[in-house]
Amino acid sequence: MNKNKIINDPVYGFITIPTELIFDIIEHPFFQRLRRIRQLGLAPYVYPGAIHTRFHHALGAMHITMQAIDTLRSKGHEITKEEEEALCIAIVLHDIGHGPFSHALENSIVKKVPHEHISMLIMDVLNRQFSGKLTMAISIFRNEYHKKFLHQLISSQLDMDRLDYLTRDSFFTGVSEGVISIDRILKMLNVANDELVVDEKGIYSVEKFIVARRLMYWQVYLHKTVLAAENQLIQILKRARELAQSGMDLFATGTFKKFLTHNYTEKDFVENPELISLFCKLDDFDIFASIKEWADHEDMILSHLSKGMVNRDLYKLRLRSNPFDDNELNEFRSVLSKKYNINGDLQKYFVFTGKIENSAYTTRQENINILFKNGEVKDIASASDNLSISALSKPVVKHYLSVDSLCFK
Repeated sequence: MNKNKIINDPVYGFITIPTELIFDIIEHPFFQRLRRIRQLGLAPYVYPGAIHTRFHHALGAMHITMQAIDTLRSKGHEITKEEEEALCIAIVLHDIGHGPFSHALENSIVKKVPHEHISMLIMDVLNRQFSGKLTMAISIFRNEYHKKFLHQLISSQLDMDRLDYLTRDSFFTGVSEGVISIDRILKMLNVANDELVVDEKGIYSVEKFIVARRLMYWQVYLHKTVLAAENQLIQILKRARELAQSGMDLFATGTFKKFLTHNYTEKDFVENPELISLFCKLDDFDIFASIKEWADHEDMILSHLSKGMVNRDLYKLRLRSNPFDDNELNEFRSVLSKKYNINGDLQKYFVFTGKIENSAYTTRQENINILFKNGEVKDIASASDNLSISALSKPVVKHYLSVDSLCFK
């Protein structure tokens, strides 16, 4: 079988699959599932073009990782062919643990198990299936490999994951504020003291990257309508799980039903590898097919919220910098009680508060370091003459009040 394939990507042009092993991993059902998981979850409710998938993103991240490797080699840093393949495997699998609708349902399908942990468990399963050929990739992914800068290409504040998703998400949403100088950033990458750094000449491109990331969070990832849709999806699943675990029979695909009726933990995944295979059958279609059916369910709460999700009748959100108090919620609770006889604990599905945080750059993590011509290395926040970069290192918290459309009818 010819495994020398190229893929025509709308963002970068032709992407080459570098090795037969990587081709086989991409062909694996676990990876093919990513075709059925949208990269931006519910963002198409706001940006209709944002229907690209985790599959697109993983291949794009692999492509620019290969470009980064070429840059580092050209500057005298040794990366062997084995390390190159392992690094490409690690980046192509970095999101394999995402569940349906990605971040929106991260703690809803499986409780308190981040997608990164599921990714590692899936990699372990794949490593057994591929006779240990993923061992170095897993070591790099877990930051256990002796060349630390290889891990930073996968996971840091200027990694290939972020470079691709900003570029790709900006392209598919049409939000030009997210456009970054990706080619220049890749050419300016370097290594100093086993740390990934950016040459001094690339400092302005890094500044633009940080600003673009902040704008994309407010304009796309944390857009209030996207947030409303995500909250509605979370509440739908919460209600469905409540009903299913009380013994009510709900329509769901066989795989999805098992996750509705059980509260699996990370311990369950570790002790029962079969759960990994089960999880890797779940995708966006399982969830949305069920929601379409639930729109006609006898339970008023599940039915109403599901109809809203199908027909884009979403929660109304108010955003502000200070928290909402009970008095502001009581007005809507009163409507629910008097007009619809929805009382007590059930009101939590229709009126609730929460908060979001936007951290474009944080000094609490590994910094983005700039390498100056004299060999000095400085964090971007102190190296930059742009005062806004220091300001962007402080997280911005906003509080929201989420109210169902029933309260306005």
